Amino acid sequence: MGIFSSINIATTGLSANRMRLDVIADNMANVNTTRTNEGGPYKRSRVIMRPRVDAPYWRSPFLPDSMDNGIGRGVRVTEIQKDNRQGHFVYNPTHPDAIQSGPRQGYVEMPNVDIVTEMTDMISASRSYEANAAIIEGSKSMFQRALAISGRS
Repeated sequence: MGIFSSINIATTGLSANRMRLDVIADNMANVNTTRTNEGGPYKRSRVIMRPRVDAPYWRSPFLPDSMDNGIGRGVRVTEIQKDNRQGHFVYNPTHPDAIQSGPRQGYVEMPNVDIVTEMTDMISASRSYEANAAIIEGSKSMFQRALAISGRS
């Protein structure tokens, strides 16, 4: 595995976690949005990631095909999925989006965004981003040292 393979794998992680951070920021920005273009309150989004299995990568010639599990190609965002669970209800009969009739009259359905969950996800995505950045720096440093060693001989 060369320098470009390891950097390529880490950059896929950087891109995917950047997308995660963007989606989390969008969720947090819409924590009080009770009306959307689709109708109803904002619904939380989440990023779905899968391993990249279609990307070319270096593979040992000694590894049997039956043992190739595709590890080592990176990650990709496959979709941004909406969480369609119902949000909580808050009693506010003067709100323009308050329910006008029925057993929940005067209640407003709020977005299904939980700030604690979003903060936890944001910390996780930030740490993953930092880890991938460290991999790039480590790869660069390792290959610079290898070049320095080969230059001495």
